[in-house]
Amino acid sequence: MNTLNRRQFMKLMAAAAAAGSIPLISSSRALANKSAPPGFYDKPMNGDARILHVTDVHGQLLPVYFREPNVNLGVGDAYGRFPHIVGKKFLDANRFEPGTPEEYAFTYLNFSKHAEQLGRTGGFAHVKTLLDHLRDQAGGRRNTLTVDGGDLWQGSATSLWTRGVDMVEASNILGIDVMVGHWEFTYREDEVLSNVSLFKGDFIGQNVRVLEDSLFGDDYPALVERFDGRGLYDEDTGHAFQPYVIKEINGARIAVLGQAFPRTANANPREFFPDWSFGIREDDMAELVEQIRGDESPDAVVLVSHNGMDVDIKMAERVPGLNAVFGGHTHDGCPLPVKVKNPSGHDCWVTNAGSNGKFLGCMDFRFGDGRLEGLSYQMFPVISGWLEADKEMQSYISQMRQTIYTDTIIQSRRKDAYFTPRWVGKTYDEILTEKLGKADRLLYRRGNFMGTWDQVICNALRWEYDADVAMSAGVRWGTTTLEGDWITMDDVMSQVATTYSETYVSELTGEQLLQTLEAVADNLFDPDPYLQSGGDMVRIGGMDYTISPKKGLGERISEARLDNGEAIDPEKVYKVTGWATVNRTPEGRLIWDVIRDYILKNKGTDEVLRLSKVNNPKVIGMNQNPGIADYPGETG
Repeated sequence: MNTLNRRQFMKLMAAAAAAGSIPLISSSRALANKSAPPGFYDKPMNGDARILHVTDVHGQLLPVYFREPNVNLGVGDAYGRFPHIVGKKFLDANRFEPGTPEEYAFTYLNFSKHAEQLGRTGGFAHVKTLLDHLRDQAGGRRNTLTVDGGDLWQGSATSLWTRGVDMVEASNILGIDVMVGHWEFTYREDEVLSNVSLFKGDFIGQNVRVLEDSLFGDDYPALVERFDGRGLYDEDTGHAFQPYVIKEINGARIAVLGQAFPRTANANPREFFPDWSFGIREDDMAELVEQIRGDESPDAVVLVSHNGMDVDIKMAERVPGLNAVFGGHTHDGCPLPVKVKNPSGHDCWVTNAGSNGKFLGCMDFRFGDGRLEGLSYQMFPVISGWLEADKEMQSYISQMRQTIYTDTIIQSRRKDAYFTPRWVGKTYDEILTEKLGKADRLLYRRGNFMGTWDQVICNALRWEYDADVAMSAGVRWGTTTLEGDWITMDDVMSQVATTYSETYVSELTGEQLLQTLEAVADNLFDPDPYLQSGGDMVRIGGMDYTISPKKGLGERISEARLDNGEAIDPEKVYKVTGWATVNRTPEGRLIWDVIRDYILKNKGTDEVLRLSKVNNPKVIGMNQNPGIADYPGETG
């Protein structure tokens, strides 16, 4: 967003800020809805300090549907350990009963039935109400800290069009005190630093460093100077942002460390952050914790992380001195923490609070005699209909969606695709409520392998380019559309709204195609969490294949065939299409325009978009794995 457009946006938001003069509804009134089971949202303070945790909201300010996975395989040490347990086994492990709100929130079981009965989840106005209630139950905000695990500023049309500003403003109203990043870094560096300046909390990350060449050049220091030093916290260590902050909560001093997604430079285009490097940096983390323990004498040390849960567990096992991890990235809705022993022999509680504003984690810390005596944890599903909308937040969201789409929008890397001419002059809400067609089944994204929303994306790409095969990244964000519901432009954008959503078509040999699948499978199923990417398998349209997750690199993929039954020939050249490439900027249309046109031109006269086939791969050797259940494809 250029300077003028950002100022225009901020002027509009000033009107929403006026809603702050409206008295906030009290906690008791906010939770007066009779539909929630008695005490469902109650957690009286069980200690001295409370940390509240949201993560991976992905730009979703409004309530959404979001189906949890029926495939979340664990390999190596992660076999049979949370979060790699699904379905009925998940219910049993957590002592949840079938047919309960917990079944709806934490599993895929009976999802459509529950969705019809209980409605949408999340929504920042409802999250705000629950946050305020849990703050009140802790004795007020002074006794609490609210942290966000990253992937907050991306994932919706409005976050893209405002370059994350809508989410920064919303997080300020929500009261986020500390956050870390991943998709935040897919805006330009100056936009990131502008947003960090606008954010009223602390944006931290011990593993984000300024490259040496940038430190000693002219351009980056000039950029940092524009933002009052933000972007270069410590010139000697190269930290771009504060590695940690000390927060005093009800008299207790808690050290909060930050960890950005370690593989940002591999997973996302480097052109957006040419001056920054990432990485796990476990040794640096251990040294930092030791330093903080020695110099600051905190009552507790916690990590706000975007590592992904398996990486967090391994790090907690190897870094002495951590008491708790508030994790993100892998979107795991885990009602219980995973308790691990660190090298000092103490417990570290590792948590992950799901995605899309669907959950709110709550951990209480009890101190005594100058030390941490105990922890308690609960994760709350945010059932939107059970929580009144906070008036200030609702006013902000409503007014933000009345923003006029202009020709100053930047929604692509290519100048010719910066804005969409047909949308100019319309409000965001007018654009996003456009009805495209009806879903012939439940459309969802989440799971290690194919999702039905992924099939829509792949079908649209193949239709656009008359391609043999389509590939779409196995990202874990993207909301769910119920069978029979209208597919809106908002739904489409929630699947594909990135700053690099250009499409492409190219030619690959069969061997290159299979090598691509092998490489992604290794990122997902390598037994060492530090070598995993934390996403899901690349989605493939127009081709079926067999995958054996237990096997090694180069041996997992077999029996690949096109939809017409033709076996993939390693020597033959195939027409392959995709979107969101990392290393170059393609010349194709933006993916949301492709999907929109595909739905409009391929739906039936009854407005229903029908999927003739879903390319679910055949999965071998996983039948006994508790991370797979009710799989719609073949197994063996």
